[in-house]
Amino acid sequence: MTDSKRFGGKVTLVTGAAGNIGLATAERLAAAGSAIAMLDLAGEKLDAAVRTVAAAGVTARGYGCDVTDAAGVQAVVDQVAADFGQIDFLFNNAGYQGAFAPVQDYPVEDFARVMTINVCGAFHVLRAVSRHMVARKFGRIVNTASMAGVGGPPNMAAYGASKFAIIGLTQTASKDLAPYNIRVNAISPAFMGPGFMWERQVELQAAVGSQYFSTDPKVVAEQMINSVPMRRYGDIKEIPGVVEFLLGDDSSYMTGVNLPIAGGIL
Repeated sequence: MTDSKRFGGKVTLVTGAAGNIGLATAERLAAAGSAIAMLDLAGEKLDAAVRTVAAAGVTARGYGCDVTDAAGVQAVVDQVAADFGQIDFLFNNAGYQGAFAPVQDYPVEDFARVMTINVCGAFHVLRAVSRHMVARKFGRIVNTASMAGVGGPPNMAAYGASKFAIIGLTQTASKDLAPYNIRVNAISPAFMGPGFMWERQVELQAAVGSQYFSTDPKVVAEQMINSVPMRRYGDIKEIPGVVEFLLGDDSSYMTGVNLPIAGGIL
C-alpha cells in the first residue's frame, strides 16, 4: 500500500500514459498524492486514462504528444511546466515492440521505427524534462528499459537493441545530471501479462519458426514461463511499486541503476 501523502505537492510526467504500464503507474503515483501530466498520442484512449487517474482526487491532465517529434516534445513539456508550475518526476515509458524476425530478415523500416520511438523518443523527453529539472536543481527520472536490453532475445533485433540503448542512456544521463540533484534510473520488465503484449509476443515468436520456440503459441507460452525461475509471468501491477520506489526518497543513494522486474531472470 502506498502512503497517500508521500508525493503530495509533486508533479509527475508520464509518457505512454494511456498504455497498460503507463496508466497503472500513473494511478499508483496519483494514489501517493502526485499530480499527473499524461502524455500519449491524442485520442479517446488518452482521455479515458486521464479520467481514470483524476478519480484519485489529484490533478491529471492529458497532452497529445508524438515523442518522435523533438520540437513537439519540447513544446508539450514546456506547457506541462507552465500548467503545473514544475516537473518533479518523469516516468519515461513510451515505446513500441516492433516486428519479430531473425536479424537477416528483419524489416529495415521497422528497425528504424523502433529505434526512432524507443531511443530517439526517450531521449527527446529526457532532454526536454531535464532542462526544467536542472533549472530547479531537483528531479527524479525512471526510464522503461526491458530484459530484452539485458539478455538479447532471439528474433527481436530492433527492440533488444533499443532497450540496450535505454540502459546506456540511463547510465550516461545519471552522470550528467548528478551535479543537479537529479537521479536517473531504469526498470527492466521481463514477461508481463496477461493481455495484448503477452499474447502478441507469444504468437509472433511462434510464427517465426525459430529453433528457440515452438510453432504452437500455447507451447511457446509454456516455454517462456518455464524460463522464469518463479514460473509465472509478471503482473502489470507489479511494476508501479518499483517505479514509486525509484522516484521516492527510499532510493536516495541510487542513480544509474537498472532494476529487473523479471521473476529471477538475470
